[in-house]
Amino acid sequence: MSRRRIGFWYRFAAFLCKPPLVVLLKRDWRGIENIPAEGGFITAVNHNSHADPFAYGHFQYNTGRVPRFLAKSGLFKSGFVGAAMRGTGQIPVYRESTDALSAYRAAIDAVERGECVAFYPEATLTRDPDLWPMVGKTGAARVALQTRCPVIPVAQWGANLLLAPYAKKPDLLPRKTHHVLAGPPVDLSRFYDKEMTPDLLKEATEAIMAAVTAQLELIRGEKAPGTRYDPRQVRVDQRRRSLAQEEQEQAAQDVGVREMTRTEHEKGHGK
Repeated sequence: MSRRRIGFWYRFAAFLCKPPLVVLLKRDWRGIENIPAEGGFITAVNHNSHADPFAYGHFQYNTGRVPRFLAKSGLFKSGFVGAAMRGTGQIPVYRESTDALSAYRAAIDAVERGECVAFYPEATLTRDPDLWPMVGKTGAARVALQTRCPVIPVAQWGANLLLAPYAKKPDLLPRKTHHVLAGPPVDLSRFYDKEMTPDLLKEATEAIMAAVTAQLELIRGEKAPGTRYDPRQVRVDQRRRSLAQEEQEQAAQDVGVREMTRTEHEKGHGK
């Protein structure tokens, strides 16, 4: 099979989701010509709002190549949402379990069947203060190098203006514009026929993130920071600062105790 058929569940989801999206967001969608018409491929997409999976899904649906997202396994368990997730062929991610690799295998199988698999390489909403893409996880690179499929970098901006990261209430007025720019495939050929070491996967992932960031720079009309935001390194640095502060406070307490002891000792001798 060269491409996935849209099917009932995707058409039903579109029937429910497209009208409010059309009302809430204007559209500036570019780069559709870079979406492969046939065969399996990956899209690597930045993530800056809880609303952007719907907005990006709208874009991807309209290209005729419906995406399979990697999503938290809890969404698949029961009810209408679970039925819709299963019916549209989304891929459950089981974190910290013996099934953690099943999403990786399912993504490879989907690409090899000629489907589009959408990755949010950051794996969470960006924590960059200015909402630039962060350091990415290696899942998209693993699937890309295993299958040698095209990796299309996709940048989006605007859903975050409708619903800011971690916000509970949308900002409806004035009406926002959802900008999407899909770039040409990322050239990963230099990584082929090499052992998939952690360093190689990290380098391939950075190539993907750089391509996504370049598309976002074009949308925003400004340059991204020279250093990519790394949540893990930020946590390490915060821990180091916390430990250093604790050590300083402990040292100050020790000095205070010694000073009190010396004063008490002097008073005792004075008697």
